[in-house]
Amino acid sequence: MRVEAQIIDRALGAYLGFACGDALGATVEFMTPKQIHSRYGTHTEMIGGGWLGLEAGQVTDDTQMALALGQAIIDNSGWNLTAVADNFVAWLESEPPDIGNTCRRGILRYCDFGLLQGEPREDDAGNGACMRNLPVVLATLGKPDELVSWTIQQSHITHHNPLSDAATLALGNMTQRLINGENVSAGLEESDRLIEQFEQFRFQPYSGKASGYIVDTVQTVLHYFHSTDSFESCVIATINQGGDADTTGALAGMLAGAHYGLVNIPERWLAQLDPRVAKQIRAQTLALIQKAFV
Repeated sequence: MRVEAQIIDRALGAYLGFACGDALGATVEFMTPKQIHSRYGTHTEMIGGGWLGLEAGQVTDDTQMALALGQAIIDNSGWNLTAVADNFVAWLESEPPDIGNTCRRGILRYCDFGLLQGEPREDDAGNGACMRNLPVVLATLGKPDELVSWTIQQSHITHHNPLSDAATLALGNMTQRLINGENVSAGLEESDRLIEQFEQFRFQPYSGKASGYIVDTVQTVLHYFHSTDSFESCVIATINQGGDADTTGALAGMLAGAHYGLVNIPERWLAQLDPRVAKQIRAQTLALIQKAFV
């Protein structure tokens, strides 16, 4: 089935925007806004460095785990949770530059005991499941039941918590609606549903926290997505809030890319992004979108 060019453009915008936000935010991860301003003024360029000492354009665990998830869907012609977990293991064994404690714990639990989910835990309310879910979002466009089941299953490999589940589904629904051409009011509708379910996600007024806690992450991403008017301004405002800036930047780039499309991502950022990652993202996006329309 032929997929509309505008859907492909917005899907590519979401995935490449996600990677750009990751690579930009990694430079200022764990810094405060005051520290960022003192060192960079306003951080706007993909220069690498940061606490991980990355190369310019290099991505972190956010994009790497998303690519591992996406490849499992593509290689298995659909959903295979064991294949997803196996890809996470292979990624862990590749000695990535960074991995969150909750992700590591869940992957090692699968390695040691073959368990594809752990028991619900209060300390599983990080952003690690949400940050990698974009391939599921792309592969389930127009398939709401599969979006829910695949999202929850991949999340629970590492993060089994109602706040994480709700936020990951909310951003997934929001991204799908934006890719399908709906305007920002669709995003507000999904935000309102999330807040009705869990009041702590309310982002107006914005608290200014941008940690790896899923509530802080989502508040930051929604605040800047809804208070800016371009892809560039959304991502720059988000990453300059500091904190878990690679993940907030990635998720802001995902929403902004889905809304504004690939054509509105600054060319200087796309040119600086690791070309191997960019090539893999382009191939995965087309393959995942095609699966959604089969």
